[in-house]
Amino acid sequence: MPKLVFIRHGQSEWNLKNLFTGWEDVNLSEKGVEEAKEAGRKLKEAGIEFDQAYTSVLTRAIKTLHFALEESGQLWIPEMKTWRLNERHYGALQGKNKAAAAEKYGDEQVHIWRRSYDVLPPLLSADDEGSAANDRRYADLDPRIIPGGENLKVTLERVIPFWEDHIAPDLLAGKNVIVAAHGNSLRALTKYIEQISDEDIMNVEMATGQPVVYDLDDKLNIVNKEKL
Repeated sequence: MPKLVFIRHGQSEWNLKNLFTGWEDVNLSEKGVEEAKEAGRKLKEAGIEFDQAYTSVLTRAIKTLHFALEESGQLWIPEMKTWRLNERHYGALQGKNKAAAAEKYGDEQVHIWRRSYDVLPPLLSADDEGSAANDRRYADLDPRIIPGGENLKVTLERVIPFWEDHIAPDLLAGKNVIVAAHGNSLRALTKYIEQISDEDIMNVEMATGQPVVYDLDDKLNIVNKEKL
């Protein structure tokens, strides 16, 4: 019975400052490093051994994966990084203080931008200096697919092809898989595999640094879900 483990990255420096982060590449805070290490200790205590790891191309997720694997004695396992597991792109909100945005636009509007399924944030133009088009980690992507902003629906649409091409085949082959990513890319995957409605996904939270373990059957139906 294959296991699938999700870990949202530990607290980042911008989480600590209450800033919208999205595709901006920021580091883990000291607390975030400890959260990631604690996740690894929990995985070791649970005796979970992995065959494959996946993460985004953003530092906070990559380091969370490495700290967790190191603490569980599995830093050597194969890993793949992909932009498809990035956090959702917060558009023109990236780098803005969440409390200041709530004062400007209203608490309800900011909550909708943060948690709704299909409402886009204010978009970032492709010629903006903060556009991901200027980041060489995305140099091989068709510029037309680099987002100026995303909602959870769009995030799900870019995550699912990676699930179908890589994660699901590994699980169907009986491999145990760990995915260290972000609040919204993991919410998108959670929505898909748990078949959560568009309305109910607004209330789903992903705690930083907490492993979520799924036991799956041979058709990838959930047999058990546990938070370590």
